[in-house]
Amino acid sequence: MLNSKNKDTAALLAAAKKSVLFTANRPEVVMERGDGMYLWDTEGKKYLDFSSGWAVTSLGHSPKVLQEAIAKQAGQLVHASPAFFNKPMVEFAELLTSVSGFDKAYFTSSGAEANETAIKLARKHGALNLNGAYEIITLTNSFHGRTLAMMSATGKAHWESLYAPKVPGFKHVPINDFDACFAAISDRTCAIMLELVQGEGGVHSVDAPYLQALRKACDVYGILLIFDEVQTGIGRTGKLFAHEHYGIKPDVMTLAKGIGGGFPLSATLTMKQYDIFEPGDQGGTYTGGPLAMAAGQAVVEEIIRLDLSTNAKLMGDLMSEKLVELSHEYAITDIRGKGLLLAFTVAEGIAPQLAACCMEDGLIINALNASTVRITPALTVTEAETDDMFKLLERGMSKLGLKMAQKETANA
Repeated sequence: MLNSKNKDTAALLAAAKKSVLFTANRPEVVMERGDGMYLWDTEGKKYLDFSSGWAVTSLGHSPKVLQEAIAKQAGQLVHASPAFFNKPMVEFAELLTSVSGFDKAYFTSSGAEANETAIKLARKHGALNLNGAYEIITLTNSFHGRTLAMMSATGKAHWESLYAPKVPGFKHVPINDFDACFAAISDRTCAIMLELVQGEGGVHSVDAPYLQALRKACDVYGILLIFDEVQTGIGRTGKLFAHEHYGIKPDVMTLAKGIGGGFPLSATLTMKQYDIFEPGDQGGTYTGGPLAMAAGQAVVEEIIRLDLSTNAKLMGDLMSEKLVELSHEYAITDIRGKGLLLAFTVAEGIAPQLAACCMEDGLIINALNASTVRITPALTVTEAETDDMFKLLERGMSKLGLKMAQKETANA
């Protein structure tokens, strides 16, 4: 297969197989540059990216505002150590707290680290205020990151035996089942943590009455309600934060992915009554680094300035309508999601085939599992780009023979 590539690409792929630790089955392409909704590989092939780097490149690839912010800050101060405040840190914290209604912000580099911070804060709260309570209730089919603790918090069944023994103190209950959650609460419970839309788990949303019941239970028992908005935050669902759809505010919220537009950045936000860490309780060499802070501020300000939350809603509604139209002809079902976090279901085993087929034609979509396709374009996506995407998606479905006849057979 390498022989069909140009010499540079073949050499890069050979070097990758030799030197890069294997952790994923990657296609034999090497991405070289990006601009807006498009990526180009080293062969010069152009791809319309409707995954946005797994819901990360919120402003599209290499947006000017991000380039300029990073270049400017790199010329002033890249790193000063977490022992000091820096100007971009303070300014970005002020921005996030002002637009979110939270009081305090702490910055890390990944969603897993932000969630680790939330868990540590919850256990600190349990130690100080709940007689040493330490257990956190999370949901089955959830995803909270890939550190050992967050893999323990995550509700993926096939992770249960991976890297055993797991970090203790996590209970998993089904989504939208308040009775199961209530039964799991004990005098050892210090927090309930959940995604409002389970991104990696198949794009499944929580119900409003369920969320209201969780908020009330947390208030009654004095336990923290933590929303993992790593994937849903910063405009992705058609609101700046997904909890705005429900009118329910958590005690702690975590953000990552789209907050940096591609720069590694995450945040944990909370209220002042939970500003309870002592020196040494939490930290990290790169926390609140000036370069990351400048990048985050530029991205978030641009999302607000352009009102991209509204664009996410409008384009998400359009894509949902088009998917419904496709479902009348092709074997796709269960169209779901909020804003530009969408998914649909195909027959078992078809999702990876469809993603691969689309990529051959220059469209990047994400097969979450054997039967689920996820669509998460940049928040800047236009109607014209959406039309182009659906032409390529329908072409892929046609190539795989996903006509209504196959759908009726599958449902028979």
